[in-house]
Amino acid sequence: MNFGTVGTGWITDAFIEASKESAGLTHAAVYSRKTDKAEAFADKHAVERVFTDLNEMAACDVLDAVYIASPNSLHFGHVITFLNQKKHVICEKPIFSNLKEWKKAYKAAADNDVFLFEAMRNLHSPNFKSLQEGLREIGKVRSMILPFVQYSSRYDKYLAGEEPNIFTTKFSGGALVDLGIYPLSLAVGLFGKPADASYFPVQLDSGVDGSGTLVLTYPDFTGTILCSKIAQSSNRCEIHGEKGMLLFENAGDMYKPRVVYNGSAEEKMLKADQHPNNMVYEAEEFARIIQSRDMEAYGRLKQLSYDVLSVTEKVRHENGIIFDSEND
Repeated sequence: MNFGTVGTGWITDAFIEASKESAGLTHAAVYSRKTDKAEAFADKHAVERVFTDLNEMAACDVLDAVYIASPNSLHFGHVITFLNQKKHVICEKPIFSNLKEWKKAYKAAADNDVFLFEAMRNLHSPNFKSLQEGLREIGKVRSMILPFVQYSSRYDKYLAGEEPNIFTTKFSGGALVDLGIYPLSLAVGLFGKPADASYFPVQLDSGVDGSGTLVLTYPDFTGTILCSKIAQSSNRCEIHGEKGMLLFENAGDMYKPRVVYNGSAEEKMLKADQHPNNMVYEAEEFARIIQSRDMEAYGRLKQLSYDVLSVTEKVRHENGIIFDSEND
């Protein structure tokens, strides 16, 4: 299955490298608005087809699918362009700015009989499955804390008066929809959509959240997510059960999953077969779902994407964080 890429950042590089280990995906084209940038990226990955017109790329008969990693606010327009040309789409998280875009896009996917995926890499890794198994050992869950606090070098540019995409409402930025998506999707993947959610952001003058605390309410416990692009932390992730704790490092990669039972300081390591580039697992799964038309697996991923976006949209709006695309 031949796919093209939209976006020339590090995450596109990582997906291309991951696709090389998937039997179902072959990188065949690149797109960038600027010719020199597109050609340089194509040369880097030894790809012949170069596009600077998105509509021409979407109409290319050689391509079966596309991976999109453009700025957040551009996702919807880019996704619709390819869906309407009957191309399968893998779109980086956050897939869209709001549920209105989500509903229109998934309807377009269904109307054109193609698949649309949100690329949440952490949910496809073996370490995620280890966490699911670990939950069975720690008893009834009573609390959790999932931090993703990572200082962004682009914040230095913001402080210097520049306008990086991730720190503006123009490009649907902010800490919650960037880093916060990892622990939130993890929580929803493990426990389902919360009964309620509240967000306490640290808002910047640009209108987006530089950091914040997201509180998720479940029937038997409350979970806390910390996300920030303007501070740094080395805190581990913890899920607390009545029999013990489930511990791991980094909500995006879930390194070193382990259990510590109550009354013991000994850590029981859980099985983890972590590839250095954990996008390999999502690339394999997306290719498998498309080729086998596994509608059950597709439906689960679609619902999870909806649930995560419904939480972020709700808490953003409650705090007056409105993206420019929502004012149209």
